[in-house]
Amino acid sequence: MLTSAKRAPREAFLTFRLAWPCAGPVPVTITSCLGVYLPAPVGPARVAAPHLNQRPCRREGAAHGEGQEQLVLQPGTSAMASCPVLQKERVFQSGAHVYRIPALLYLPQQKTLLAFAEERTSKKDEHAKLIVLRRGSYSASTRQVQWHSQEAVSQAQLEGHRSMNPSPLYDEATGTVFLFFIAIPGQVSEHHQLQTRVNVTRLCQVTSPDHGKSWSPPTDLTDSVIASAHKDWATFAVGPGHCLQLSNPTRTLVVPAYAYCSHCSLKAPSPSAFCLVSHDHGRSWARGSFVAQGTLECQVAEVRDGQQRVVYLNSRSPLRARVQAQSANNGLDFKETQQVKKLVEPPHGCQGSIVSFPSPHAGSEPLDWWLLYTHPTDPQQRSNLGVYLNRWPPVPTTWSEPTLLAPGSCAYSDLQSMGTGPDGSPQFGCLYESDDYKEIVFVMFTLQQAFPAAFLLQ
Repeated sequence: MLTSAKRAPREAFLTFRLAWPCAGPVPVTITSCLGVYLPAPVGPARVAAPHLNQRPCRREGAAHGEGQEQLVLQPGTSAMASCPVLQKERVFQSGAHVYRIPALLYLPQQKTLLAFAEERTSKKDEHAKLIVLRRGSYSASTRQVQWHSQEAVSQAQLEGHRSMNPSPLYDEATGTVFLFFIAIPGQVSEHHQLQTRVNVTRLCQVTSPDHGKSWSPPTDLTDSVIASAHKDWATFAVGPGHCLQLSNPTRTLVVPAYAYCSHCSLKAPSPSAFCLVSHDHGRSWARGSFVAQGTLECQVAEVRDGQQRVVYLNSRSPLRARVQAQSANNGLDFKETQQVKKLVEPPHGCQGSIVSFPSPHAGSEPLDWWLLYTHPTDPQQRSNLGVYLNRWPPVPTTWSEPTLLAPGSCAYSDLQSMGTGPDGSPQFGCLYESDDYKEIVFVMFTLQQAFPAAFLLQ
């Protein structure tokens, strides 16, 4: 039967659970999400029954776009809302090379997407070689992205080093695209650096004045930005994934990063997240303070806390749930971290992506921003990519249950906001690893497709 789930404080999401003893497959026909018909010009709504520790159900029945579909629940499983999409396309396919670590950047004026990845000779980190790029042209009339040929960002390399962790950033004030990355000699592994506590990683960037068509020679920022701290760290990295430009008067640039401090503990080096901050469009950089031990790969977004804009940081952690922190001084210093129990982590954790966007509700204050987040939803393994919504950031308890964006094997992802979609709600692009790292896929969807209930109160 269908039983209504309790509504969390301030929570506007009306979700339902599918609850019954199940000894075998149970077919259920669902007419519409929440039992009401919702405007969905680009796809049907689905019912949500979010149990994150279960396998997704097998779906049979109505074709995509129809108002009904039949769910066949396998024993011991429960359904998760599934998101119809505007477009789904493989962008990088493993073959002679393996592609990992996606990064996505959207240039709104040019309606251009830049999709980056590491090209490797195997899945192993030590076998990374260089960073590759595919440009996507978005058509507002067809609502589709046309992807162009793959190319190597050959300038994003130091001689004798492999390039890793693509972290792009677009400075809207100057029109410059930055691509930050780390460079590591030969096949020296992260494990080797942690064991020896000898940091050989370099922080580098290339820039593009023409939206990713051409790139500058590489600049090694290590000595000027990391400076004396380099010898105190066992290793470090940026991102991976997109970086952030703030909307403050100086249009501050913020690059999320993390480092393993050699001298912060008598035990093995411990990771801590931090940010690199520039108030002069990348001419100089300040290194922020560490967030907390046990924080690793992270991304940042700009949200409101009361009447104040803050930098919100969301980080991978070994605690089986994500952790978050916020900064009132543009990412230089962060308050205490908070565990976000709804955002589960698999064993050893996984990178996730975060992006903020203006509230689509009519009458919202101009400072109201929501958060969207993508990450594997299975707490036991990297599978079933989900998308989560927080309408009241930075409150850690107001995250929605996930909507299933891509079933099956998944891992790293990167989100970008792409303006308004065909149904009038915010539109997003997501680049994610799929099929046991055999491919990197691009998917495009709207907020109403992922969370139709968010619009019931409009």
